[in-house]
Amino acid sequence: MKNPKRILHKLLFPGVVVVILSVPVGAGLLAYTFLVAGDNSPVAYVSYLVSAYSLTIVCTNLFPIVRKGNQWVYQNPYIRRYFEDIPFKLRISLYSSFVINLLYAGVNAFSGIYYRSPWFGSLAAYYIFLSVMRLLLVRYTHKHGFGENKLAEWRHYRLCGVILAMMTAALSGVVILVIRQNRGFEYAGFLIYIMAMYTFYITIMAVVNVVRYRKYNSPVMSAARVVNLVAALVSMLSLETAMLAQFDTENTSPYFRQIMTGITGGAVCVMVVGMGVYMVVRSTRQLKKL
Repeated sequence: MKNPKRILHKLLFPGVVVVILSVPVGAGLLAYTFLVAGDNSPVAYVSYLVSAYSLTIVCTNLFPIVRKGNQWVYQNPYIRRYFEDIPFKLRISLYSSFVINLLYAGVNAFSGIYYRSPWFGSLAAYYIFLSVMRLLLVRYTHKHGFGENKLAEWRHYRLCGVILAMMTAALSGVVILVIRQNRGFEYAGFLIYIMAMYTFYITIMAVVNVVRYRKYNSPVMSAARVVNLVAALVSMLSLETAMLAQFDTENTSPYFRQIMTGITGGAVCVMVVGMGVYMVVRSTRQLKKL
């Protein structure tokens, strides 16, 4: 009997030809399922298994290539600095996320006014809160380094906590509108699978970074990671509404979407306001000590 490790290795690394062929085969089966056979047909289960296996072997076979590519990329001094200089990396992340949030806030605010839509208005308010928090952190990091002025950093940390608690109102408005109007975010075609992978990735990385960046003993750095975690949680909520809308069938209970959205949305709102209160209480205690 063959060694189980050898069998597993053969399944994960079946060869270049199999890896390449698995992509069009998996995509073709999925296309046939969605366009012809339907989600409940026997072909659907086969297509899901084949596409899942294709994605797995593509990722495992790309890993050695990516690792070699990283060694080549690290030869560039600017890229190497981005990955090795944590304060510099965080500044870049703050600037880019601030610009993106500002654009989202502007687009949703314009849409809310133009279409007279409370849905876009609530989204605009949410992104405005995110933009304000990131603007505060961007302004501070532009003038000071991380960990240099603990008094000022704890004040910014507390202010971000206050804004997080206030932001719950806008977030609750989004959840209520989703439930009452039975609507949510929508992604066309296969885009929902890409958004799902991206959402899970940013959520996992946000949780990891909240823990990882505590060792740098910088309240501003911790606040930036908490803001990213909140944004990831809301992205997870929007993904849930999109998936419920995408895979809703006639057999689904008419109130299933509202119940699931209410539970998840309520949990996210509680977590956001809880993090905001925690930041205010913790920073207030630290400021009294200083």
